[in-house]
Amino acid sequence: MSGFRNVSRGAQGLTPGCRVPLRFPLLPIFLILCATGTSAQDFAVAGARIFDGSQVIENGSVVVRDGRIAAVGKSVELPEGVEVVDGTGKTLLPGWIDCHTHSWGDALERDPVFGVTTVLDMFTEPGWAAERRKEQAEGKADGRADLFSAGFLATAPGGHGTQYGIEVPTLTAADQAEDWVAARVAEGSDYVKIIIEDGSLWGRPLPSLDEPIVRAVAAAARAHGRLAVAHVTTLAKAEVALDAGVDGLVHLFRDAEAPPEWVAEVARRKLFVVPTLTVVESTAGIASGTSLVDDPRLAPFLRSAEIANLKQSFPAGKASMEAAYATLRALDEAGVRILAGSDAPNPGTAHGASLHRELELLVEAGLAPATVLAAATATAAEVFGLDDRGKIEPGRRADLLLVEGNPLDEITATRAIVTVWKGGREIERPRVEADASRPKYGPGPLADFDDIELRKQP
Repeated sequence: MSGFRNVSRGAQGLTPGCRVPLRFPLLPIFLILCATGTSAQDFAVAGARIFDGSQVIENGSVVVRDGRIAAVGKSVELPEGVEVVDGTGKTLLPGWIDCHTHSWGDALERDPVFGVTTVLDMFTEPGWAAERRKEQAEGKADGRADLFSAGFLATAPGGHGTQYGIEVPTLTAADQAEDWVAARVAEGSDYVKIIIEDGSLWGRPLPSLDEPIVRAVAAAARAHGRLAVAHVTTLAKAEVALDAGVDGLVHLFRDAEAPPEWVAEVARRKLFVVPTLTVVESTAGIASGTSLVDDPRLAPFLRSAEIANLKQSFPAGKASMEAAYATLRALDEAGVRILAGSDAPNPGTAHGASLHRELELLVEAGLAPATVLAAATATAAEVFGLDDRGKIEPGRRADLLLVEGNPLDEITATRAIVTVWKGGREIERPRVEADASRPKYGPGPLADFDDIELRKQP
């Protein structure tokens, strides 16, 4: 784990996105509640089923003041004069944290339409990310998801990540790692992403970092207080990542089922895994997003270009959903922390919407719905040190999602969105008219795989 955590405690006098040592506790709640007010709504949600990030409170209430959770529980006194939202028959959850995206254009504006209030970007242009982070710090990001980012990724010359028309600084030797990581930190990277990809899953050889370089980059990331996360698609490269000392995998490999000894070592070293099953499915030749297009709870909010991308897939490679599911179940049974990430906007995905498919696939793989909901909320916040969000508890930011029904019984109930709040402000969710103007992003230039020939579903 990193020695520092990214936090965004504006009401506590801290700049959003600043770094606070782990030993610092949250400030007393009364200081948060007495801080100067903002334009955020004061309101309450009453009579809802509350999933607070780890446990369920039936028929509970939440009070929000100045963009923060002021109170939560079964017997909360509702203040006079505040709007009360009826939660009867509904479930209140923390806003989603998508733990693997590639963001640019207006992607961050699209995310909260589908309940995603924070994204962990795994490769985008650092200058673009810095601008978004500056606006967040200035309180100018109310209508979009908050961004945390790796910026540039660590890769070999000509390796994966260099094919998107952006000049990426590469590595050829382990002794370059310290300077490379220091440069990423200076650019504002919140964590370091390492590419360990040789293209063997698709039979297309690619240059890849060797284990000494990966080990050196991971060590340099730790020295700078950053998590080191690894892109892998095969078991062999996942073994390299584990031996090199990374903190987590941001894809689950899909060419073989993990041996028990590997799973045990992952658990012993306390690694985390972001499976990105939507893209695992897409690389198996299945358009993972097709069911989202056909779902009346989501379809009215999808743009035409998003629909087209959701109905695409990669050509079928050596990916096996069965192997990925078996590995995922073993990791879960071993106590490994699983996080939810969509890897949007790769073929078969769309920003925001695809996290709902990811949750469904995690349940289909055999994980308990409560574990899956935590994977996109409290577990994600814990792993990446986002102490101000991810849970519904006093003092945390009021990033909230209200849905019809009970996703603990039927995970696709997450799609029946009633209201989304970010920092206590309600997010507008405009319906999309037929043939609306296309978004400013598509299945490139920063998708996580090569822009190869795609398969399209009718």
